[in-house]
Amino acid sequence: MLERNFLFNPFELTSSRMSHNVRAWQVTTGDRLVEIKTTRLDFEERLENWIADDIDILDEKLLVIGRQVPTDFGGYIDLLCIDPEGDLVVVELKRDKTPRDIVAQALDYASWVVGLSHDRISEAATQYLNQSFEGIFQNRFHIDLPETINSNHKIIVVASKIDSSSERIISYLSNRHGVNINAVTFQYFRSSEDVEMLTRVFLLEPEEVLNRARTMGGNKRNPNLTYEQFKDITFENGIGELYQRFIEILKPLFHETRTTRSNINFVGRLGSSRCAIINLSPMESSQLDGLKFYLYAIRARSYFGLNEDELRVALPQGSEIWEYSPNASEDWCGYKGFFTSIDQVENLARILGKIDV
Repeated sequence: MLERNFLFNPFELTSSRMSHNVRAWQVTTGDRLVEIKTTRLDFEERLENWIADDIDILDEKLLVIGRQVPTDFGGYIDLLCIDPEGDLVVVELKRDKTPRDIVAQALDYASWVVGLSHDRISEAATQYLNQSFEGIFQNRFHIDLPETINSNHKIIVVASKIDSSSERIISYLSNRHGVNINAVTFQYFRSSEDVEMLTRVFLLEPEEVLNRARTMGGNKRNPNLTYEQFKDITFENGIGELYQRFIEILKPLFHETRTTRSNINFVGRLGSSRCAIINLSPMESSQLDGLKFYLYAIRARSYFGLNEDELRVALPQGSEIWEYSPNASEDWCGYKGFFTSIDQVENLARILGKIDV
């Protein structure tokens, strides 16, 4: 016998076309099957609460960063989420809206979301989460918040039932125009023993929607720069040899390095997370100023086993206190400055790695 008041059944359904005739059976004593009749889920607020409290039932690769988010154009986004790549996701519940209204409203909200800045997203998310946005993102996905967020966005329409008109419009936008939009239905079942179950059905296969958006859509993510491209930039800026020496002696001290559109991240593993500890910014560097860096102090001390005085001695004179964003948590603060000589780079490597350079 299934446990009473069990909310979410573990089975999940996906299809290329929305199924409106999902049926479920309960396995009872004597290996008998008893069909569980669907119950109309006319309390959409309850569904919204479930999704807000446990976004995994919609998508395990999302983090809710806002609920009933007011837009500048009027109206409120039911749920605003972010994915591991830093793309925003508009989740809109159908409720009693007409087919034309729900799709038009979702597109209207997306047109507002696309213009949100990093600072505005961070401020709204921190206020909703009541914690550091960067920290919650890291805890959720075990990676740092990407340097660039909101490069792309997607739309998910949620309902207990999607009518044929909405289904046709959403399919058209995705299949013909590469809009990253999908619909999900949740059907609610209650057995005679008051066992509650919820099924999930996608209108379109999520991977196919994503692939079409990447190949057909207007918003394509710009690729990260390569190490060779950064090398060319540093030589153009007159600090090529300094950059090469930094990479040569610092790279072995970290678990990995990775590039973005503007930085090179030196990454260490702290607990279950992979965190940037030092970032180099060749585009902000010059022969006059030197090689620009950002360092996360708490992460560096923990990763290398240093105290604050040892860390300060490792950095060039004139380094300034820095924070990733306004009101960032301590984990997202540290120092910024410029390396102007190879001797300074070797001093950093010597202290961090406790090695002879």
